[in-house]
Amino acid sequence: MNNLVIVESPTKARTLERFLGSDYTVVASMGHIRDLPKSEFGVDIEHDFEPEYIIPRDKRKRVNELKKLAKEAKTLWLATDLDREGEAIAWHLEYLMNGNGGKDIKRVVFHEITEHAIKEAFRHPKDINLKLVNAQQARRILDRVVGYKLSPLLWQKVKRGLSAGRVQSVTLRIIVDREREITAFKPEEYWIIEAELSAAGTAFIATLIELNGKKLAIKNEEQAKEHIGNLEKASYTVSKITKREVRRFPYPPFTTSTLQQAGVNRFGYSPKKTMMLSQGLYERGLITYMRTDSVNLAPTAVSAAREYIGQNFGKNYIPPKPRFYKAKSKNVQEAHEAIRPTNVRLQATGIRQESGLNRDHVRLYDLIWKRFLACQMNEAVIDQTTVDVQADNYLLRATGSVIKFEGWLKLYGKVKESEELDDDKEKLLPKLSEGELLKLLQLLPGQHFTEPPPRYTESSLIKKLEELGIGRPSTYAPIIGTIQDRFYVERQERKFVPTPLGFAVTDFLVNNFSDIMDYKFTAGMEDELDEIANGRLEWVPTLKKFYLPFEKKLEETAREAEKIKVAVEYAGKKCPKCGKELILRTSRFGKFLACSGFPDCKHTESLEQPLNISCPDCGGEVVIRRTKRGKTFYGCKNWPGCKFASWTKPARPTGGPKNSPLTKS
Repeated sequence: MNNLVIVESPTKARTLERFLGSDYTVVASMGHIRDLPKSEFGVDIEHDFEPEYIIPRDKRKRVNELKKLAKEAKTLWLATDLDREGEAIAWHLEYLMNGNGGKDIKRVVFHEITEHAIKEAFRHPKDINLKLVNAQQARRILDRVVGYKLSPLLWQKVKRGLSAGRVQSVTLRIIVDREREITAFKPEEYWIIEAELSAAGTAFIATLIELNGKKLAIKNEEQAKEHIGNLEKASYTVSKITKREVRRFPYPPFTTSTLQQAGVNRFGYSPKKTMMLSQGLYERGLITYMRTDSVNLAPTAVSAAREYIGQNFGKNYIPPKPRFYKAKSKNVQEAHEAIRPTNVRLQATGIRQESGLNRDHVRLYDLIWKRFLACQMNEAVIDQTTVDVQADNYLLRATGSVIKFEGWLKLYGKVKESEELDDDKEKLLPKLSEGELLKLLQLLPGQHFTEPPPRYTESSLIKKLEELGIGRPSTYAPIIGTIQDRFYVERQERKFVPTPLGFAVTDFLVNNFSDIMDYKFTAGMEDELDEIANGRLEWVPTLKKFYLPFEKKLEETAREAEKIKVAVEYAGKKCPKCGKELILRTSRFGKFLACSGFPDCKHTESLEQPLNISCPDCGGEVVIRRTKRGKTFYGCKNWPGCKFASWTKPARPTGGPKNSPLTKS
């Protein structure tokens, strides 16, 4: 064997083999082959945080196979991913394989798995980037220190079996803080009055906005009635017509964060699922590397996109110059490209036959393909009209917009994604002229109440983490998964709600470790890890600066902090065996009801919350149930006789029969 190439996964290995030829043997390491031990701390703090790496038991056989193959090869090529994790895997592989007679070991990196990129990378091998390795080690050790030192304290002061994490706990705090904002919120009443007006037989809606030249705020029904009485007697005249051309520019190409957000909002994919799907697309050479903060695009890719747009949409869809975008993040981790298709001419329909790809892969690829092309198309042009209507001392306003030129919207569509502004509401207004008299058809008063800030969804939580600089896009999926697996939060109607356990853990950590739970402090640690990756900071002094005050605070808290009680959720039911109150408890399979008299009484029962909604299949009662992983769904109480189940909350139409078809709320 002349050349042995090691990558992370079998799929990536098979793709590389297509380009490298018979002189190269490509094998997979199956991820990390050395790590800190699971069952012990594994960090020697006294000797500059030296990590005690081991080969996990389930990887020993694979490592022995790789060593055997490496002995037979003249040259060993390490072709793991180009980020910090990939660089660390290459470093560990070099350490383990270097015992084979000082073999020639080379490092190759590439942003996309295409024939040109692969051959170019192998023509220009590099040394392992120790700055990236140090940054990865620093993060791994920092997270190990926080987790291993804080978790036992939570066992002692809150409840056994709990865990804490450097970024995980701060993410939980974001959700808890929002829930407390919602609880403290006091809604205020306000009214909106709309007028349905007619011009030459065509009706349109105008909204009341001013009285005597000042913004009008209507706070209650009494005030609304007074204004309605005045408006019923008023005459309506078009006082001003303003027309302007609005240009709506395309969104940047996808980064890891924006792709995860779009996956949630477009398809309902979890961040974990989006990353799994994009990993599959990358390893088959269909998209560029999917872990990136960058919105940069290769000039060759931009040229190919512009050529494709001209051929398939027309020259009027191509801007005079290529579009370039700036990253929102102040410290983009590595100078990678954005996520884009490797071949712009390959549409989603062309990848359906790829081995191992399913419908979800195809849908995500199609979105990435459209986003990339759209970012190089001309802006949409919208004619926007504003009509001011004078009604005695009152001013009403109507707005309408018409798309004059679709531009990039022709391909990407007019949809709302979490990182984008609300879409324009297209309303057609009749032809009007200033001074024209209008006919009042009816007044439409509406009572409203101010609403609290919304609970976080997976998409909006990712956006918040990115705004605060907490974590990195590649870590969002496991962070969100962990706080759910630990039952610190649960999802209700696809929104995160902290559990009593989540409140208790957050309160304890905020009260005793305010620095670690501080948003700016956590973001500052991310910046320092970036500085290590850039070679501007040393990793050992950085960890020492964090650990010394942290150690003192640990000792002080263990000694002085009082134990926190987790609030008990009463179910409002009596135990059928002993008569005591049933309470809600949580296991790794979700919530259930248990007797408060435990351990004297061990009665438990499944949790079913009635909704007073009829099953559309059998007319039985719909109740809230939970999967084994604690995820909420809605099912018929007559299960297993009736199989009705839904992820979204059903609602029976008002006044409808018991077995009427359900509508989704």
